[in-house]
Amino acid sequence: MNLPSPWEGEHMTWAKELEELRAREALAEQMGGADKVARQHGRGKMDARARLAALCDEGSFREIGKIAGSAKYDANGDLQSVTPAPFLFGKATINGRPVVATADDFTIRGGAADAGIARKMVQAEMMAHQLKLPIIRMIDGTGGGGSVKTLEQIGATYIPAVPGWGDVVTNLDTVPVVALALGPTAGLGAARTVASHYSIMVKGLSQIFAAGPAVVDGLGAAYKGGAANHEEAKETLGGSAIHTRNGVVDDEVASEAEAFARARHFLSFMPEYVGQPARRAACDDPADRREEALLSLVPRDAKQVYSMRRCMEMLFDTGTVFEIGKHWGRAAITAFARLDGWPVCVIASDPSYLGGSWEAKTSEKVERFVRLADQFRLPVVHLVDNPGFMIGREAEMAGTIRYGVNAMNAIYRATVPLASVVLRRAYGIAGSAMSNAERYQYRYCWPSGDWGSLPIAGGLEVAYKAELEAADDPAALLEEIRERLAKVTSPFRSAERYNVEDIIDPRDTRPLLCEFAGLAWRRLGAD
Repeated sequence: MNLPSPWEGEHMTWAKELEELRAREALAEQMGGADKVARQHGRGKMDARARLAALCDEGSFREIGKIAGSAKYDANGDLQSVTPAPFLFGKATINGRPVVATADDFTIRGGAADAGIARKMVQAEMMAHQLKLPIIRMIDGTGGGGSVKTLEQIGATYIPAVPGWGDVVTNLDTVPVVALALGPTAGLGAARTVASHYSIMVKGLSQIFAAGPAVVDGLGAAYKGGAANHEEAKETLGGSAIHTRNGVVDDEVASEAEAFARARHFLSFMPEYVGQPARRAACDDPADRREEALLSLVPRDAKQVYSMRRCMEMLFDTGTVFEIGKHWGRAAITAFARLDGWPVCVIASDPSYLGGSWEAKTSEKVERFVRLADQFRLPVVHLVDNPGFMIGREAEMAGTIRYGVNAMNAIYRATVPLASVVLRRAYGIAGSAMSNAERYQYRYCWPSGDWGSLPIAGGLEVAYKAELEAADDPAALLEEIRERLAKVTSPFRSAERYNVEDIIDPRDTRPLLCEFAGLAWRRLGAD
């Protein structure tokens, strides 16, 4: 006797429910509605779904919680409408590797969290560290408690709390976190931007504030600063020209497309989680390449500057230098790069800014970057031309020595391999922070090296004050002293006593650094 399958027949199918699912998904895809989506586009901004499609590998985004939102039903309990949650997330791939991708939807209540379901955002953050996946936040709006009007609807106020912030903190310790500010971000939105390993703003499109202009104005602090309108006021208060110069955000770009490209590029240097080795890339740039131009890079005149960025382009694999934080802490360049395909973190003095002297912001920048390198187990290459910490009253007022020592401490705490190349100056405590002197010094010095506890030029008159005052011709004596000391300060005298390990031909720098990278990654356990 043949019985009908329980999966056959019209009474056993779920066609009606699937039809409802598709209808709800279609409603979710409308976001805040055609008018609000058009308004978003009219501001020169992509909508949340277009952003996810542009950021992730084509066709890889699988949305989670798509139909979540605020629904209205008629008297019969039938669905009338759905306002989707203003937060989208899901699993995707970037550069072929799995990630958690998220996007705020500004077309729904300006991306305010109180218009949605807090658990979605919490789950996205939780998913990242529990499954060991990098997370990318595309932030547009407050992402927080919404407006004062909400309080009237609730009927009470509350002591602030941020659901899931513990997961945000855990992610900072476990996986790469990238934040893209793609519109005005205030409150929790601003906090989510800053709580990242790499952050980006779009010039003219993004602003970041603890509170927006209207709130600032309402509390009695004028915000306009000569601005003609609200849009201008937002830029004056929290535009990219402010926050990429003070270190709140790492980078400024000209378009959303550029922001997505830089996010993808950053992740290409990163492992997927703390403890996993980062990946070596294919490389057709010879490890033994010697650049003739390096021989004349550093001028003989100590007061002349040169381009450290040009130096970096010659040393590292062609086209791989990826600088971050270019507009703040400018006495030091921080970048990712590759050597024979191996990823490394680079700290490089910039003699074109303050002569390369570390002031407070530069020291803060170095500290943060070294901690990032150590956390994600990336070797460090330090290109040194450092005349010391910035001096003077302004430097003292800024607390330079505090920030400088913090940077030095970060270098001493780091456990990843570090190689330093002294191109010219290394003076004082800042000069000593090129590496941990209590570990094996993987260090090379160029013949242009100039180092000591303090610059000779700044201490001659003090050290030889009595002799100079007694001399018939103080100027001639001073010149004689300078000539004598020039011989004593020769880098070869240091090498004689093994105060420096090796003085090298600058043209040999790349081959030696490629050797270092191979040895470093051997120690770090890369395949």
